[in-house]
Amino acid sequence: MSGRVVAAGAVALAVVLALTLGTIVAVFVRAEGVGGFDPADWAALRFTVTQATLSAALSVALAIPVARAIARRRFVGRGALVMLLGAPFILPVIVAVFGLISVFGRSGWVSQSLMAFGYEPISIYGFHGVIIAHVFFNLPLATRLVLQGWLAIPGERFRLAAALGFTSRDIARHLERPMLREVLPGAFLVIFLLCLTSFAVALALGGGPRATTIELAIYEAFRLDFDLGKAALLACVQFGLGAAVAIVALRVALPSGFGGGLDRAVQRWDQRGPLRTALDASWIALAALFLILPILAIAFDGIGALATLPSQVWTSAARSLGVAAVSVIVTLLLALPIAAWSVTSGSKLVEGLGTLTIVASPLIIGMGLFIVINPFLDPFALALPVTALVNAIMSLPFALRALVPALSQIETQYGRLADSLGMSGTARLRRLWLPRLARPLGFSAGLAGALSLGDLGVIALFASPDTPTLPLQIFRLLTSYRMDDAAGAALVLLALSLAVFWLLDRGGRVNVDG
Repeated sequence: MSGRVVAAGAVALAVVLALTLGTIVAVFVRAEGVGGFDPADWAALRFTVTQATLSAALSVALAIPVARAIARRRFVGRGALVMLLGAPFILPVIVAVFGLISVFGRSGWVSQSLMAFGYEPISIYGFHGVIIAHVFFNLPLATRLVLQGWLAIPGERFRLAAALGFTSRDIARHLERPMLREVLPGAFLVIFLLCLTSFAVALALGGGPRATTIELAIYEAFRLDFDLGKAALLACVQFGLGAAVAIVALRVALPSGFGGGLDRAVQRWDQRGPLRTALDASWIALAALFLILPILAIAFDGIGALATLPSQVWTSAARSLGVAAVSVIVTLLLALPIAAWSVTSGSKLVEGLGTLTIVASPLIIGMGLFIVINPFLDPFALALPVTALVNAIMSLPFALRALVPALSQIETQYGRLADSLGMSGTARLRRLWLPRLARPLGFSAGLAGALSLGDLGVIALFASPDTPTLPLQIFRLLTSYRMDDAAGAALVLLALSLAVFWLLDRGGRVNVDG
């Protein structure tokens, strides 16, 4: 293992640990004291655990029939639907919230339809609004994860099942349930952790103290009370919750034991019959409508307001693009050395430490950075660079999950040849790794750019009135009831996020397929 790989990986990992654990220490040191939990904090803890558990459970439970239907059906537009399942994950939270309000709000499409039939309109604010938003974001992710499990069952197992005369119930018992036992704990864990650190959804749809997450309580402790001790304590509780859930999920998951196959096309003999066909079609249609309607609402409401958008929206958009560009660069500069060190050393610990940020509080990271910066520089003048850095850190786990398996495969296939040629250091990086990592690097860059563009976290704490990013500008327009301008700005942010992801992801594929 090259000493340069170890050094670069160690530096990158040290940065990650400093930003995750070091910032909590900085906030604790700056705090004048650490008190206990008051009733509001306990309420926030209960709400966070309840909504995260229910959101993850609903997302995973609904993903099972949707993924099963997609896995065993072939239909026109199947590939496009699978691609659509990735869209909500890169959708800016504030944009998705706007779309959900347009569909499920008191003046939304669903309420208008209910009122036409004499029923009361529904409200998306409060506990059920947070759940709806989290399921919208995470149902596609859960479906993709479960779908991969279904597609990983070797086709020979289904051929053997057909030869043995298995019914649908037999196939579910012997093939599908063992796969789900392996896949579902991991899917639940990822979604629970994403909901555990929810901020923008609770800020926009929470509707009051009874719908406050821990992350939102951290924001209020700092912004309203400047109680750094409470903010750090809440961050530690959130971190501990995430770690505990991860340990439990890893212990619950069991290998399916299917073994390998010959990569033959999967043929399903248990899918025949009009009732099963209609049921699968219903699940696919309902999932597609649930995902497409809010996006259509954003386009429908926003397209008419584009021509009259205030200049501040376009300035904020340019500012967000600059933040996203810095975030992409930092994400790749951290992810590649950590992935290289993890693969070349064979250590899962290195990758695990690199993904710590998935359970960290971005608000605490931002607070810690501002506390460290404050004695030397004006922290509010550095709001945008700090936001870019925090966004990069929060994108790191997803980049590592794309890079580590790809780099491991490269080393398995070409590592010994490269060693025999004396190829190491920068030569190995330029001639072996980078050309073959183009796809995962492009995907990681696109994901980091899209997530950074849509982030409404640290910038909500420290941005001055004159330097908002586009998500913060949309939030300000919503809270000032300038709904037409908010709709137009939301459409701009949606288009930018999708364009950035598409361009960077496509850039990673250029000259790769040829």
